[in-house]
Amino acid sequence: MIEEAMLGTPDWEGKLAAALPLFGHRNWIVVADAAYPAQSREGIETIATVAGQIHVLRTVIDGIAASAHIRANVFLDLELDFVSEQNAPGIVNYRHELKTILSESKVFKLPHEQIIHKLDQSAQVFRVLILKTKLTIPYTSVFLELDCGYWSADAEARLRAEIESAAAN
Repeated sequence: MIEEAMLGTPDWEGKLAAALPLFGHRNWIVVADAAYPAQSREGIETIATVAGQIHVLRTVIDGIAASAHIRANVFLDLELDFVSEQNAPGIVNYRHELKTILSESKVFKLPHEQIIHKLDQSAQVFRVLILKTKLTIPYTSVFLELDCGYWSADAEARLRAEIESAAAN
């Protein structure tokens, strides 16, 4: 597995396609920049795509959209909004492309370390797929926490309220 990640996996799209039917709520997919570290925790698979991040992210978003059983809550590093073009040439264009790709997604912005903590907590029990790209701009990893595609948070809240009401009677 490590050798594959180090050499780049030309069939990362096949691995993504194989993972999507297996993944459900609480699994994560990360579309990472080039500096994202290989993690040692069992259940986290890192694949070096040797592809551009925008292409990989579009492929992931399209794959999730085509899967009726899942949807994604997207997490971006809060720091991304503060990286300047002077310090990271290309960041302005990247943010514009990212906004376009994620226009129909629910996006949360948190400090990088908080997102990593959420990911680490989930990885203790649930599988994580990291697709490492060749992008070399800081704070550009996109974290997709999967959720149930056919059951909304509102439906869950109503169910819990009904259970609580029944228990009180």
